[in-house]
Amino acid sequence: MSRSVAALAPLGAAVLWGVLYVVSTWGFAVVPPLTLAFFRMVVGAAVLLVVVRVSKPRRTFSRREWRSFAVLGGWVAVSIATQYLGTALTSAGQGSLVTLLTPVFTLVLAVTVFDESLSRRGALGMTLATVGTVALVVGRSGVDAGGNLLGSGLLVVAGGTFAVYTVYGKPLIRRYSALEAATYATLTSLPLFGAFALAEYLLRPAAFGFAVTGTLVAAVAYLGAFGTAAAWYLWYKGMEYVGAATIAVFFFAQPVVGVALGALVLGEPVGAPLFVGGTVMAVGIYLASTTDTTVERGETGADES
Repeated sequence: MSRSVAALAPLGAAVLWGVLYVVSTWGFAVVPPLTLAFFRMVVGAAVLLVVVRVSKPRRTFSRREWRSFAVLGGWVAVSIATQYLGTALTSAGQGSLVTLLTPVFTLVLAVTVFDESLSRRGALGMTLATVGTVALVVGRSGVDAGGNLLGSGLLVVAGGTFAVYTVYGKPLIRRYSALEAATYATLTSLPLFGAFALAEYLLRPAAFGFAVTGTLVAAVAYLGAFGTAAAWYLWYKGMEYVGAATIAVFFFAQPVVGVALGALVLGEPVGAPLFVGGTVMAVGIYLASTTDTTVERGETGADES
């Protein structure tokens, strides 16, 4: 697969996550956040497991290898749980801005931990993507004090831990495949998500009076099958061909998709920030995705995770 085609994989993940924000926001009004996350992961793990068992039916792993997957699953469980809780506690504008720290964290980890190199062109692309996305989010939502300090802190944790999930997944992707790394990280995260949902039920039993409707089932199906199974596979698939530092910049496409979808589906107003910010961000993504990154220590194996 060519470099340019491989770059479409993480971009596809970012598009799916952009839609996921709209679906999740609606879901929070019906289902408690950690419980919604648990439902999402169960569906995502089931879809991934079916696909991986069909495509690689004879693959087996040692206990040590399962521990490597479990560590990765732990990171992603903390990331999604803090993201959902933080989003529920903050305003949309604050949530989007704080989440932009994810690609920055990813870049820092990729360069410092795995010795990936980033050219001036790549650094310029990352900078332009950041500026363009901030302009888009601020222009649309503004920066207000309506959010919760705890919620913002949780979103910072979510961004940092997803960066760890991205960067430390590289050795497992190199040793096995993007599909297997995404599948077994998701599968091993389920006990933690189950514990989070149980704790939420014990603390807030009154919030569990929601009705199971067709709309809710469809929302959970999207969150699991597309926002988790397909998106996490595509995100990791890109790292089979390029470094995490390059992959990180595609994360900026999420708010653009969210804003555009809000305008098309919800009738939200769209002005100059979408076009100006989106254009600057697109230029940044192009520059970063067409630069070179190298990995010197990223192939040392799954034990690093």
